[in-house]
Amino acid sequence: MGQRGEPRRVQTYDGELGAAVARAQDGDEAAFAVAYRLVQPGLLGYLRGMVGDDAEDVASDAWLEIARDLRRFRGDGAGFRGWTATIARHRALDHLRRQKARPRPTALEQDVLDLPGPHSTHDQALETLSTEAALTLISGLPRDQAEAVLLKVVVGLDGPAAARVLGKRPGAVRTATYRGLKRLARQLGADGVTDDAPRTLGEST
Repeated sequence: MGQRGEPRRVQTYDGELGAAVARAQDGDEAAFAVAYRLVQPGLLGYLRGMVGDDAEDVASDAWLEIARDLRRFRGDGAGFRGWTATIARHRALDHLRRQKARPRPTALEQDVLDLPGPHSTHDQALETLSTEAALTLISGLPRDQAEAVLLKVVVGLDGPAAARVLGKRPGAVRTATYRGLKRLARQLGADGVTDDAPRTLGEST
C-alpha cells in the first residue's frame, strides 16, 4: 500500500481498467468482466464496511445499475472507480434506510488484536486494511471516518474523488481519513502516531 490511502496496486490497474471500460461500452462482454474483476474487490470491501453481511446483495444491485448506465459514463479508469463507488454508496444508503439501521460495529476478531510488530506510523493500519478482520474494525469508526478510509484505502480513490463520492470538500475527507487511520493505528497498537494533521470543521478525534 502507498501512503495517504492510495494503494499502488490499485493505481497500476487504472490503465487496464480504462481500456476495459471503453471496450465494454462498445458491447464487449468480456471487457465488462475484466472491469468487474478489477473493481469488485474494493467495492465489496467498501460495502462490507457500510452494510456488513448484506454487502454482496447490495453490490449486485449496484452492478445492475452500473451495467444499465455504462454507456453514459465518461472518464478514465480512476473515474470509473469513483463512479461505481458513488452508485454503490447510493444503493447502500437505500438499503440502510429500508432496514432502518446504520452501520453497526461487530465484535473485534482476536487476530486483529494479536497483530505483531507495532510501528510509530499509520503504515501498520494501512497494510492491514485488506483483511476481513480489519473491515470489521473500520466499521466501528465514526461514520464519516469509516467511509473516508474505505474509499481511499480499500477502493483506492484519491482525495478529490472520495470527496465527490461523499459530497464533501477534499480537506474534510483528508482530515476524516487521517483521524480514522489514527484511531485504527491506536487500536492496532501503533501508539507512536503523531497528530500532525490539521483539525477542520470541528471534527472530534
